[in-house]
Amino acid sequence: MTGHQPAHHPPQRIGVVAESLPGETRVAATPSTVRLLLGLGYEVVVESGAGAASGFGDEAYAEAGAGAGDAWAADVVLKVNAPSAEEIAALRDGTTLVSLVAPAQRPELLDALGARGLTVLALDAVPRISRAQSMDVLSSMANIAGYRAVIEAAHVFGRFFTGQVTAAGKVPPAKVLVAGAGVAGLAAIGAASSLGAVVRATDPRPEVAEQVRSLGGEYLPVDMDQEESADGYARATSADYDRAAAALYREQARDVDIVITTALVPGRPAPRLLTADDVAAMRPGSVVVDMAAAQGGNVEGTVAGRSVVTGNGVTLVGYTDLASRLPAQASQLFGTNLANLLALITPGKDGRPVIDFDDVVQRTVTVVRAGTVTWPPPPVPVSAAPATATTPPSPASAAAPVAGGSPRLAPAGRYGLIGLGMLAAFLLVAFAPAQLAENFTVFALAVIIGYYVIGKVHHSLHTPLMSVTNAISGIVVIGALVQIGHESTLVTVLSFVAILLTSVNIFGGFAVTRRMLSMFSRGEPR
Repeated sequence: MTGHQPAHHPPQRIGVVAESLPGETRVAATPSTVRLLLGLGYEVVVESGAGAASGFGDEAYAEAGAGAGDAWAADVVLKVNAPSAEEIAALRDGTTLVSLVAPAQRPELLDALGARGLTVLALDAVPRISRAQSMDVLSSMANIAGYRAVIEAAHVFGRFFTGQVTAAGKVPPAKVLVAGAGVAGLAAIGAASSLGAVVRATDPRPEVAEQVRSLGGEYLPVDMDQEESADGYARATSADYDRAAAALYREQARDVDIVITTALVPGRPAPRLLTADDVAAMRPGSVVVDMAAAQGGNVEGTVAGRSVVTGNGVTLVGYTDLASRLPAQASQLFGTNLANLLALITPGKDGRPVIDFDDVVQRTVTVVRAGTVTWPPPPVPVSAAPATATTPPSPASAAAPVAGGSPRLAPAGRYGLIGLGMLAAFLLVAFAPAQLAENFTVFALAVIIGYYVIGKVHHSLHTPLMSVTNAISGIVVIGALVQIGHESTLVTVLSFVAILLTSVNIFGGFAVTRRMLSMFSRGEPR
């Protein structure tokens, strides 16, 4: 009598289809991400010509292991943009569709997809939590779009971004204002700063000031408190904040050469940042890149998909395909985000997707499940949420243990420990032999110097600094050399060990420094 054998389920087939939206150059999978999908156990078919606009020919997909066939008839269909009515009709009943959907703005599309009994994963619904960063298509595309916005502005501006002093005269640097310091804004700040422009940025969240400065920009605060978002995305600003921000934009419009706006609020039209009067106050030849043009625009007068010139010679760039203007890289990042999402829903790597609604990421991105519309999802708590106000701790709870940490001392306890330490140090110096007191003084000074030399240095400089300051170990070597001839065998052994270890530390520190410096030097042919 033979035992019951479990039924073998063949792997599902993934179809990568061509985009029908005019001007779209991206594709949902590249040859390298096709290999990732095959590694998850799926079969992959690519519609003929799907990657042509991104520079990926059918031969490249075939070499990666993809087959040819009807991609629309696949079990899982991968797409960049939301499907049209004709494309929805081309899908098989029960298909899983993975694409951008904009569920908050297009409820009628969700109903149409649900009517076909489909399961739909919306790539633009990925929650802003750390675990989902590798699947965050919006951030990937915003990063590319922010960089491309600067390139478009530089092309139209027609002058240097960086300042120069030449024999023919002095060229001042361009002044760039970036409105919004999210992913797109930070990418624009970094790109404009690297080109040599004087970059300023504003954002309702004051905590982004450090990020702006780290990229070479100057943060312009709006003197008005603004409540943070609890879901990782921007939220609508208050009327008082809008008035204060409008005054700031009005002042900056008269001074800067280029303005790049990135302000978006999910589920709402783009907020208006620059009025027609602000644009009219800008100098002739100035450029405004409105990255929110597709959602109504941050700038009055912007035309979605077009570049227009105002009566006073200011160019308003309203392109809605900035990410698509770098098609190969955009497709690669898009496809990698998508492959990471499929890896999440294919835990067995057997080519069989399994959607687990107990997983917050899978629950959030699933906007239609087997014909049932599941949007909107439950709220997702994220790290970006502001801390709720709490009452001051009572004296009894001041010394209570902190969750996951050590007990917290009350101020009186800390001061008491400091006093005991000072008393112990005084007694040690007062009653110890003169040599010990002298050594202890040197030790205390070394601790203080080490704290201010190393502890007060920015974290980005720790590696090069530490590789050089390892040479401070030379002090230990000198001390060990003095003691190595001591009459005590134990002292001699310890001195030898100290010389050995600190010598390794010294030479290793300089070796690390040399290797790091070689990364920034231009190699010369030998």
